[in-house]
Amino acid sequence: MATSTYSAGRTPDRTAVKEPLVVSVVLNSNRCPDTLQCLESLSASSYRTQRAIVLDNASTDGSVERIRARFPAVEIIELTENRGYAGNNNVGIAAALARGADWIFVLNEDVVFDQDCLERLVEIGESDPTIGVLGPMVYHHDEPGVIQSAGGALGPHWESVHLGVNETDTGQFRDPHPVRWISGCGILVRRAVVEQVGGIDERYFLYWEETEWCLRAARAGWRIVHVPKAKLWHKGVQRNYRPAPYVTYYSTRNRFLTLAKHGAPLRVWLGACLQVARTVVSWTVRPKWRSMRAHRHAMCRGCTDFLLRRWGGPVKL
Repeated sequence: MATSTYSAGRTPDRTAVKEPLVVSVVLNSNRCPDTLQCLESLSASSYRTQRAIVLDNASTDGSVERIRARFPAVEIIELTENRGYAGNNNVGIAAALARGADWIFVLNEDVVFDQDCLERLVEIGESDPTIGVLGPMVYHHDEPGVIQSAGGALGPHWESVHLGVNETDTGQFRDPHPVRWISGCGILVRRAVVEQVGGIDERYFLYWEETEWCLRAARAGWRIVHVPKAKLWHKGVQRNYRPAPYVTYYSTRNRFLTLAKHGAPLRVWLGACLQVARTVVSWTVRPKWRSMRAHRHAMCRGCTDFLLRRWGGPVKL
């Protein structure tokens, strides 16, 4: 095992170390045990030239004190306003750029990864200057051999689709391959991408923001690549995951925002609208979907707020 020089709070001597600097941005919201485990993964990484920034989203569980006690060199930025995944992470992305990051690793706090995960990502990224965004193989934390995301695709009506979702990993994804987007639980972005296309669109607040970020990078000429041999485990989503109504709201509103922002063709708009209409009708008239009435309300509200150009959040449903 390589000796880690995980410094977290200081920039390594760039004259002595030729590796590019990776700054990890970890957003913590009252999930201190998960954040500590994530930082443990970073500290054990075989990639040497790195530091970490924790963004604390007004936690009330003693996160700031506990993280400082365990990792005194880690920089903590205490957020005073909840701007969602998009806006909160933009604070960390801006800080990473200010600290000289060559690559920014945006992480959910509830991830752990292989010792060589970051090293493999950077190796592929540095091998081709046209690669702007990379992502690891994401597995379910409670089923370590089951894939959660092997990168993302867009369906015919621009549905946001995870490749390989809930498949047992039998080696079906072997080599780095191009994808449309990378799961936001662990996304490595080249500095030049942020400088060219900007950070995450804060209108999204939650959901679809990483998809749109990748689409924006691709439109600017950057390649989006998934690296199967870089492995990460995500706790937040399980095979039987059932999203809350607020997820339905943001997913609906922000999908249409993406269609509008990226000039989706008419057939895509028609297909997306038909999908939503069918779902709303089904959740209204079919007795077996009575439990989905809150989701029906959330979906209708998402459509309404898109039409009225109501963005951001948080939203009370």
